[in-house]
Amino acid sequence: MTEVNTYTVLGIMSGTSLDGLDLALCSFQKEDESWSFKIIKAQTYEYDSVWREKLGQCSLLSSFDLLQLDKNFGFYIGKKVNAFLKNTKYKPDLIASHGHTVFHQPEKGITMQIGSGELIAANCGIQTISDFRSLDVALGGQGAPLVPIGDQKLFSEFDYCLNLGGFSNISFNEKGKRLAYDICPVNIAINKLYPPFDADGLAGRSGILNKKLLYELNSLSYYSMPYPKSLGREWFEGKFFPIFHAYDIPTEDKLRTLYEHIAMKVKMAVSNNMEGSMLITGGGTHNAFLVELIAEKFQGQISIPELEIIEFKEALIFAFLGVLRLRNEINTLASVTGAKADSSGGLIYLHQFGTSDNL
Repeated sequence: MTEVNTYTVLGIMSGTSLDGLDLALCSFQKEDESWSFKIIKAQTYEYDSVWREKLGQCSLLSSFDLLQLDKNFGFYIGKKVNAFLKNTKYKPDLIASHGHTVFHQPEKGITMQIGSGELIAANCGIQTISDFRSLDVALGGQGAPLVPIGDQKLFSEFDYCLNLGGFSNISFNEKGKRLAYDICPVNIAINKLYPPFDADGLAGRSGILNKKLLYELNSLSYYSMPYPKSLGREWFEGKFFPIFHAYDIPTEDKLRTLYEHIAMKVKMAVSNNMEGSMLITGGGTHNAFLVELIAEKFQGQISIPELEIIEFKEALIFAFLGVLRLRNEINTLASVTGAKADSSGGLIYLHQFGTSDNL
């Protein structure tokens, strides 16, 4: 029987920065042991104020209301999928949806992403894979980051893959193993200090560095913990952001200090190979001042790819995680998450009866 090595997959990502829902229709081809990919079409559906508030406040809901939001958000995703695919000639082999993270406390065995996979499958008529993190957490892992296996198999030419999203994270090979971890808050902090965002980092560039605030940020205990480790909204809201409240200084000064903090933590993350090559992706790459600060501290070659990869790399890699799950191959690395073993995570929902007329 001939093995299927070509897939068309729709990857879906909703990040902590609440910018919107990223959809990336991708093709993957495996030849020998190497994977290649192409992004066929990609689009971000920006959240309106209602959805930003719902997703931003969802961790405060009652259990019933949270379950209701999970279903409503799954329906919303399904509606956007059908609109996205309407004028294309493609029907994906599968949908791989990360959902939106509500809780992420792996030390308590808890991680939760809403956006009902069963409702997406039921309303789009396409098999859907969701809930990629829970199995790894059940195996004692962090359930994050999940992107490194995609970095390893799709972007292997780079020594480091740095993502500047809601949080920054990095992945790299060391002694034959893929390692990765969350570095520090990025857009989740910038956008909260200077909503909706600091275009090109201009406000931060105009500020004055506050050394006392910088020291306090750098001294947070998370940064001295060994990896694997990961960050969530709870840590940001409970430990990180309250530090800024104690400083009666201009917002621009807080931003300038935050940017310095981010750049310093990225430098620490790449300190073992300061002359290597680094791919930078994520929304933070549009922040010219932040990238400039990182480049000043890193002596190697920085590569910023084409816009589609910058904007949709996470959606692309979740599409790839879906392919690996469909093939019953490892899509979560214990070397990255600290779990007992590698695993193939994700719940698969099948539906054979076509798109619902209700959307």
